[in-house]
Amino acid sequence: MLRIMKCSVNISQLWSEYKVSSFEQRLISEIEFRLERSPVEESDDDVQHDENAAETATAPYFHRKLKHYKVFEGMPVTFSCKVIGEPKPKVYWFKDGKQISKQSEHYRTSRDPDGTCSLHTAAASLDDDGNYTIMASNPAGRMSCTGRMMVQAVNQRGRSQRSTPGHIRRPRSRSRDSGEENENIQERHFRPHFLQAPGDLIVQEGKLCRMDCKVSGLPTPDLIWQLNGQTIRPDSAHKMLVRENGVHSLVIEPVTNRDAGVYTCIATNRAGQNSFSLELIVAAKEMHKTPTFIEKLQNTGVAEGYPVRLECRVSGVPFPQIFWKKENESLTHNTDRISMHQDNFGYLCMIIQPALKEDAGWYTVSAKNEAGIVSSTARLDVHTQWQQTHPPKLKKVRPSASRYAALTERGLDVKAAFFPDSSPLPPGTLVESDDL
Repeated sequence: MLRIMKCSVNISQLWSEYKVSSFEQRLISEIEFRLERSPVEESDDDVQHDENAAETATAPYFHRKLKHYKVFEGMPVTFSCKVIGEPKPKVYWFKDGKQISKQSEHYRTSRDPDGTCSLHTAAASLDDDGNYTIMASNPAGRMSCTGRMMVQAVNQRGRSQRSTPGHIRRPRSRSRDSGEENENIQERHFRPHFLQAPGDLIVQEGKLCRMDCKVSGLPTPDLIWQLNGQTIRPDSAHKMLVRENGVHSLVIEPVTNRDAGVYTCIATNRAGQNSFSLELIVAAKEMHKTPTFIEKLQNTGVAEGYPVRLECRVSGVPFPQIFWKKENESLTHNTDRISMHQDNFGYLCMIIQPALKEDAGWYTVSAKNEAGIVSSTARLDVHTQWQQTHPPKLKKVRPSASRYAALTERGLDVKAAFFPDSSPLPPGTLVESDDL
């Protein structure tokens, strides 16, 4: 009986609530901020929502929030809270920002009709140390709260029980500046946690590769990068950078086939370590060939109103993009009179039909790909069509008999008037008969 009572006292001492530091609270707030704005896997709840009912819905809120616990490894732990909302919110559980599945064998989740939600582990391990977040969601919004679990190794309990005789343990001060050396240092340590980590990458040979990550922890963790289990040392092609916002980067330039493999980033501090891995695939380098004009544009002249064709032939790998310009004006699309064409063999042409006087000028075609750019320029002249002027044709009028008679009565010599002796008759001229 005495043995049972003693055991119960020890359990109450090993599982206790505690107040997180301001640093841990900032980290918790950042985790919740990210989760409430990130996509999540479908909830394991059987709750279904009508997304069109957002106007009448009430956003979730926590009637009772999660608490923070300090436990020794091997002890059972239960996080519990109560969430309310209309319609009934879906709930999601996370550990250090990663979603916990309902099928997890280590964690057991439950939900009561009154909105009480629980997460239970039968035996806490050192790997369970971290932040546990529950997020409630319905069409009116999302809300989350977080509980911290600090797991201490069993051997730490043994050392704590062998305190020197006469030593009186002073209560922990709430001030971070107190500097009490007898304060439990473990409470000020926080295992590394990756807030940002890249996924698998595919990079072309010869290009730049950058892997960015962001890690939290107290004290500040040290990071190392490994490739296929071998530590990467900085050199001219591999650089480790840290920006002011705390983002760590591994930069590889240029990427070669030797850089392909599985990369692991390990963050370590006195509270523990954490890591992530990704695979880098190096794609074969593409053959590049600078664009070249096999046939260039030629100066051309055309009469106004007639069609004209400006043409050339270009090659390059990969096949270049084509750009046309007239003077300083880009020609980006076809019009009723001007159209641009190209085929798969590098033949390029611009057709102007019909050519007008304003079409005259300098035309440039440019070919551009990743290896470079080339241009060809030619002049188009549009001439005004020459108009030949012809004198008006004289009408040959055959005078009537009455007209001759009228002139004769006035004393005029009709024949001399039309055909004077001083003006020889042109060849083929029609001569009136004397009988008229």
